[in-house]
Amino acid sequence: MPEMHFSVRWPDNSVTDCYSPSLVIKEYLEVGKTYPLDDFVARSATALHIGSERVRQKFGYACSSALDQLQRIEATASRFQDVADAQVSIEGFRP
Repeated sequence: MPEMHFSVRWPDNSVTDCYSPSLVIKEYLEVGKTYPLDDFVARSATALHIGSERVRQKFGYACSSALDQLQRIEATASRFQDVADAQVSIEGFRP
């Protein structure tokens, strides 16, 4: 199963390297695009759940790394909930 890492720039300009167990993340996030915070979290959640389910279908168990990554994304995003017009940018993808 091809995994993918993606770099995210948060509203405070910090950058985080994130993990997806599947290339499906590229169907939900686009390099160079900026997303409203809630939209980014929702897109990430959808893609990471699909990726985890693909792992389940192939190996018989969910991808705990995808679910852990989603928890980290949600935790980081929660720091910016009170920031007006908080935006998240996708910096890049790498295998």
